[in-house]
Amino acid sequence: MSNKNISMAVIRRLPKYHRYLGDLLDRDIQRISSKELSDIIGFTASQIRQDLNNFGGFGQQGYGYNVEELYNEIGKILGLSRTYNSIIIGAGNLGQAIANYSGFTKAGFKIKALFDANPRMIGLKIRDFEILDSDDIEEFVAENDIDIAILCIPKNGAQEVVDRLVKSGIKGVWNFAPLDLEVPNDVIVENVNLTESLFTLSYLMNEDK
Repeated sequence: MSNKNISMAVIRRLPKYHRYLGDLLDRDIQRISSKELSDIIGFTASQIRQDLNNFGGFGQQGYGYNVEELYNEIGKILGLSRTYNSIIIGAGNLGQAIANYSGFTKAGFKIKALFDANPRMIGLKIRDFEILDSDDIEEFVAENDIDIAILCIPKNGAQEVVDRLVKSGIKGVWNFAPLDLEVPNDVIVENVNLTESLFTLSYLMNEDK
């Protein structure tokens, strides 16, 4: 079955399955039923079975799921069996926080460099990364086989930067800029809008008042 036929709702649940299964492995739990997984994650057992059946049969009736096997298979489905060379555009507080988070490297997302347009930032070091001049993005991408750009800049100028990244061959953008970017069909953008998420929290806290 082509993964293009899988709904985004299912795809967005996969990272949560992967995280909880990783927690189970850390606790040396080797086997789990869909009902037990349901109690932990919060999805119904039926939903879990339906989600996983989109990618083939993983469980056995009367046995449940082999936790390590399912964890590894979901990792493969998510593309976590390879390494992604990544760069961060914008070395402010958010960009620095992402660069300092070791979990991304452990998951296969290897930060290769940070870029910034502020002359006062250029040459400074974050962990082992020297902040480079944004003018040099295209050359760096071409020479270092970069897969993903992590955009941590204000919306002003964000589209222009993405246009440059696309021309350089970038195929994935993790976008923290509060702007809906325009990219070709063969470029994937995953938007993370912190303000929208916070506003959603605000609504849910006040909906019954």
